[in-house]
Amino acid sequence: MSQREIHPKFAVVGHPNKGKSSIVSALAMDDTVAISDVPGTTTKSRSFPLKVDGKVLYELFDTPGFQRARQVLAWLKKHDVSADKRHEVVRAFIDVHRDDPRFNDEVELLEPIMQGAGIIYVVDASKPYGEEYEAEMEILRWTGQPSMALINHIDVHDYSDAWKRALSGYFHIIRTFNPMKHDRHTHRAILESMAQLKEEWTAQVKASIALFESYYEMLQQRSAQTIAQLMIDSLSFVARKPLKDQEDEAVQKRRLEEVYKESLRHFEHTAQRKIDAIWNHRHLEKSQEEITFDQIDLFSEESASLFGLTRKELMVTAVTTGAATGAGVDLLFAGHTMLLGGAVGALVGGVGAWLSFDRLSEIKILGKKVGVRTLEMGPMKNPNFPYIQLGRILYYTATIANLSHAMRKPIALKMDRAFKDQWLDDTTRKALEKFHKRSREGKVLSEEMRKSYEALILERLKVLVG
Repeated sequence: MSQREIHPKFAVVGHPNKGKSSIVSALAMDDTVAISDVPGTTTKSRSFPLKVDGKVLYELFDTPGFQRARQVLAWLKKHDVSADKRHEVVRAFIDVHRDDPRFNDEVELLEPIMQGAGIIYVVDASKPYGEEYEAEMEILRWTGQPSMALINHIDVHDYSDAWKRALSGYFHIIRTFNPMKHDRHTHRAILESMAQLKEEWTAQVKASIALFESYYEMLQQRSAQTIAQLMIDSLSFVARKPLKDQEDEAVQKRRLEEVYKESLRHFEHTAQRKIDAIWNHRHLEKSQEEITFDQIDLFSEESASLFGLTRKELMVTAVTTGAATGAGVDLLFAGHTMLLGGAVGALVGGVGAWLSFDRLSEIKILGKKVGVRTLEMGPMKNPNFPYIQLGRILYYTATIANLSHAMRKPIALKMDRAFKDQWLDDTTRKALEKFHKRSREGKVLSEEMRKSYEALILERLKVLVG
């Protein structure tokens, strides 16, 4: 038996514009599902399988809405048969009206059901219940296929109590589900409900749930690897260009600095695109403030909101790591300062971080034997930058990971100060700093250290994503 024949299949059906396509998009984790407020956008039944490593966990069918339910039901009732034969009458209706444009939508939505798909009937709880829906539910009962109802809340009005009373006469399982606020836990809850629809499906759907959980863990792990690579690339990057004697040296240094900054932005954008692909959000419109670098005052109210870090926290990092600069002062005075240089360096590092962010890394002029001089900038020296960069990409990843695939409106990503408390504490900072310090020193992380760094990021990501 082929894989296609054994995985669970479900047809998402209902009245037009009740959120069927949004539910398919959310549960299939697929942002290519066409969603529109215009009635009749879905005219053909289309399959959306959720795959993990090539294996289909389950398959969802996005279907057109009922258009002539009462006429269809009247046709079915003309055939006086026992309940166990009613599914044959539904098949006959499909065969007779396959080329009839009047019943195109009904044929399209009934076809996958009669080929073995379970039924997920969607209603909008923000609209009052009406008798016209009973014809639809009665047709679905004639198919003989296991079914459940999902109550969607598209607007602020709530008629869910009336809907629950009406639906209970046709469906054993009734769940409330908002595809726009969909997350991992609501997804699992719906899958568990699907497992109860048919005894023969229980083992299959439960196996799909286990694979879904593994799939989710894999997405988090891949995200952590992407984030770690971003940090390593950003912190270890060195920009170089030949120093031309005929051009002003200050101008060339400014150009190199712009190349350096633009490269850091490129690393971040590349990581974001990879995160989008990992979580299958390739078509989402979004905006986020760039790291501008130039004369940024990290301690303005705007920047505090942007980076989610407080003045004290940035100061602590700068003072802690500033002693490395001061070591040079100790060497100059041949030890006679009694390590005073270390204290001076710490103070300078702290004050520098307190005031501005205009110094990212020093520019060096390197000479070569052939007489060519080279300008070089990097690796990143600013002690606070890693926490800003890491906070930004963690926020980005958590937002994308927790976003429903039914979302079609553009989103603005704006990290606030509260986010920092969710991922960064003193223990985490100390654990991260040994990796960041090594990168600032231009040292390559060993494979073992890289794995440890990824694990630390993954631990933080799991807290944020849930």
